[in-house]
Amino acid sequence: MANYEVDQALFEPLVPAGCELDHHDGKYFVSLVGFMFLNTRVLGMPVPFHVNFEEVNLRFYVRHETKDEVRRGVVFVKEIVPRWAIAFVARTRYGEPYEAWKMAHIRNRSEVGYSWSKGDRKNSVRVEVGDSLGVPPAGSEGEFIIEHYWGYTRRGNGRTDEYKVEHPKWELFAVKDTAINVDFGYTYGQTFAFLSDSRPHSVLLAKGSEISVFKGKSISI
Repeated sequence: MANYEVDQALFEPLVPAGCELDHHDGKYFVSLVGFMFLNTRVLGMPVPFHVNFEEVNLRFYVRHETKDEVRRGVVFVKEIVPRWAIAFVARTRYGEPYEAWKMAHIRNRSEVGYSWSKGDRKNSVRVEVGDSLGVPPAGSEGEFIIEHYWGYTRRGNGRTDEYKVEHPKWELFAVKDTAINVDFGYTYGQTFAFLSDSRPHSVLLAKGSEISVFKGKSISI
């Protein structure tokens, strides 16, 4: 997770109705996140050839207040996967900003990396794995980045869909070296082109876990 501090005004046109931008100590972040889906099930059943695959996404952070709680969530600028069927269903049925690109990865004890390309445009991110840092402490930037358990999607005409994600707290690892080569303008739009020349505020490496994603619903505004 490569986390860039940006001006909150960048996100204001992108915030779904019923949500507001979330921040950590007055800092607003957009994160480039790469990970693997492993042993994926849809309604408890595996989909042939769509069980293990990469995803790289660009996301920012929001909050939605209900009468009972404050729900901290994420909004995706774009989600990239290697399977066109996943991207098609996610776009048409759920309104999620998915695209299918050619993708590859490397994952071992010393290195984790992802690459994604379309035509002659090639992007990659790689980190060298350091020692375990354990679960990030409460109130830390690490906790803020990884402990968001809701997703929010703009569906047009002022409608916002919400879905819940459940997973145990994740263990973080030190990052000893980082290489980020991404054409943010081409991949995510000119609004984010400046990130190609920006240094991330932080880079986090988390050990994943089993995750449950629940059926979404429209929120009351």
